[in-house]
Amino acid sequence: MALIQPLSAKAAALGIAPQHVIAYGADKLKVSLDALSHQPLRGKLILVSALTPTPAGEGKTTLCIGLAQGLQQIGQSVALALRQPSMGPVFGRKGGATGGGKSRLTPSESINLHFTGDFHAITSAHNLLASVVDNALYQKATRLDPGRVLWKRVLDVNDRALRTICIGRGGGGIERETGFDITAASEVMAVLCLSESLADLRARLKRMVMGFDAQGDAVLADEFRVTGALVALLRDALLPNLVQSMEGVPAFVHGGPFANIAHGCNSVLATRMALAHADFAVTEAGFAFDLGGEKFIHIKCRQSGLEPSVIVIVATVRALKMHGSVALDALAQTDVGAVERGLPNLAAHLDAASRFQRPVIVALNQFTHDSREELDAVHRFCATRGVPCATANVFGEGGAGALTIAELVVQAAEVESPPLPFLYELHEPVPIKLHSIATKVYGAEGVTLTSAAMEKLAAFEKAEFTRLPLCMAKTQNSLSDDASKRGRPQGFHITVRDFEIANGAGFLVALTGSMMRMPALPKVPAAERVDVDANGRIVGV
Repeated sequence: MALIQPLSAKAAALGIAPQHVIAYGADKLKVSLDALSHQPLRGKLILVSALTPTPAGEGKTTLCIGLAQGLQQIGQSVALALRQPSMGPVFGRKGGATGGGKSRLTPSESINLHFTGDFHAITSAHNLLASVVDNALYQKATRLDPGRVLWKRVLDVNDRALRTICIGRGGGGIERETGFDITAASEVMAVLCLSESLADLRARLKRMVMGFDAQGDAVLADEFRVTGALVALLRDALLPNLVQSMEGVPAFVHGGPFANIAHGCNSVLATRMALAHADFAVTEAGFAFDLGGEKFIHIKCRQSGLEPSVIVIVATVRALKMHGSVALDALAQTDVGAVERGLPNLAAHLDAASRFQRPVIVALNQFTHDSREELDAVHRFCATRGVPCATANVFGEGGAGALTIAELVVQAAEVESPPLPFLYELHEPVPIKLHSIATKVYGAEGVTLTSAAMEKLAAFEKAEFTRLPLCMAKTQNSLSDDASKRGRPQGFHITVRDFEIANGAGFLVALTGSMMRMPALPKVPAAERVDVDANGRIVGV
């Protein structure tokens, strides 16, 4: 069922005035923040997360889009609020990130590549600040200690060679070691995603930490006198983007931090746009609930005051078989026993989600090779826990494949939930916050800090940067910080090896295990599949 309309008509149907939209061609719009003025947030927020995924992902974005299309098919007013894809994974392991099959955003190739230029603007603003910092060091116009600079550079690529570099050689600059992060991990990305207005954006940019002086005092971005230039680069990027799904569901697609190395949520402004203009707003948090879901609540919700009405956990038979010790190249083979052995991983995420006192639903995302016996095993498990569960074939059937899950969401959203509880208080010491997340969400026995992490934490404590929520940088492949530990690991500790400060975004980053904020390409990058055909059409994304 195709309900594609001109996007200007779609915006009008949402109640967005013509003067509040800026066209980027015929199929992409930006929406002025004036569209939020005096608009109550009438909608109910549906958070979609998942179990620990296979390397290829479990179709969480596809499920989000299919669920929204299903809600539309049963007569509900609905809008999506999703993240923008990063070109790092698009050309790396995963390929495109706009859904798939009959549950996909359009224009998918454009969204997956340059879209409206937001990632480029964020990259430019971040690197402008980096160049100004190095110029001030060269000109001896800053109190910043060259050996204590924290601000790196960023690019929207996966490139392991850029993780650690030496700059300043042969060019007369200050020679020092630094590196690149991926743009999705930039603090500027997080700042943009958490800002509520242009004034809030400016204030957050000012208080980003560039490093420390010789006395251990923080040096903020505002001291380099280019905040106005950064705002100028980011002015248009701050405006949420509006596109639509293949069945015409409006989608606010804006911001793209990863959940394994950043906070993993689309922008607050895009979510508010969806809530202000529809009765249901369907959004996602990256990877599994231990990463994106936890950060959605402790960072995005805590700062914005937003609260989900329902939590949907996406599960797949193939991921459960992986957690049941089936090799990745054998996941298409029927194995009910492996599904049952993998169910403790799903249970761990259900346990974590239940701590936030919202209705929780399991959406079983169906793949071609799933057998009825395997699907039934998951349904039986959910029934024993009293958790509603529905199989959804959103890839093959679009909204029609999500009607049951849509009905369950509507029913669950009618339940009044208490104020959103948090698992730690901001004033608590960082080790206590770490312990709460590790034990209550990951199932760890505790947390170990390396000597380097304790040294960095002491510097942040001196600068009074520790009364912030935590953003855990942790592998998406395991509940633990060891990517090889599938299922529901027991008897493990989380090791924090370093901390980074995102004072403008408003959180402290704890780096666990071997997580890097610049991903690498796989042996065969997805970029090898991408091309342009004789008609000028992009293929392979």
